[in-house]
Amino acid sequence: MIIIGEKINGFVPKTKVAIDAKDHDYIREIAVGQTECGADYLDICAGTDPDIELETMKWLIEDTQAVSDLPLTLDSPDPDILLQCIPLCNKEGIINSVSMESGKIEKIFPVIADTGWKVICLTDNDEGIPDDPDKKFEIAKQIVAKADEYGISHDRLLFDPLVTTLATKPDSMANFAKGVRMIKEAFPDVHITSGLSNISFGLPYRRGINSAFAVLAIEAGMDSAIMDPLSEPLLGAVRSVNYLLGNDDWGMAFLTDFRKGLFPVKPKAN
Repeated sequence: MIIIGEKINGFVPKTKVAIDAKDHDYIREIAVGQTECGADYLDICAGTDPDIELETMKWLIEDTQAVSDLPLTLDSPDPDILLQCIPLCNKEGIINSVSMESGKIEKIFPVIADTGWKVICLTDNDEGIPDDPDKKFEIAKQIVAKADEYGISHDRLLFDPLVTTLATKPDSMANFAKGVRMIKEAFPDVHITSGLSNISFGLPYRRGINSAFAVLAIEAGMDSAIMDPLSEPLLGAVRSVNYLLGNDDWGMAFLTDFRKGLFPVKPKAN
């Protein structure tokens, strides 16, 4: 299970306050926290006005790398910003993201083709985000074809079938799960990821819905998550279902995190 820590993101309210105030201590604190809670990558997203986005990304990358050795996920809607941030990273990480929107793949794929950088691939295009899983799958096929053209191996692709909020789309989970299964059946070497909090936007008891979504999505074939690893119930749900489905050999990840005290039920002291 590839866990991408989501908290260094200007769209997270507390992080936005810290970014606006250039609170370096807070950014470093949440970088350390997510690292200690088992994240594999740390997402870096400025979430600021375009005219200061690059400057903000630069200091977020610098602060994060000062306290964590984890590779980064560079997160911006602007492919030019992403390309300018790649040389700032100590390790090859993940580009977030490309899609079939005009211009994104054409800029990103040539640069990362002969590297080890992975890339999150969104199933949308210039017409927007489709709800129909068949349309999600068609976009995924187009992206895979482009990756093949550039010699980018399938295991470097993390597809995000873009789940929408349950509050406005009651069949959102069903469409997402069907899209995941279609993509994994056709392209078994690709990864599937998603932001776990998107499904619950606008609803009460978001933590419970997010945990339930994680369980169902992993069962459908999702093997990565953009999530808050500091959330004990959410991390516990992800580790537990991965263990139950046989994706965690001998429960090593589950048991390691439990012994660290990262789940809601703490281990008893000796």
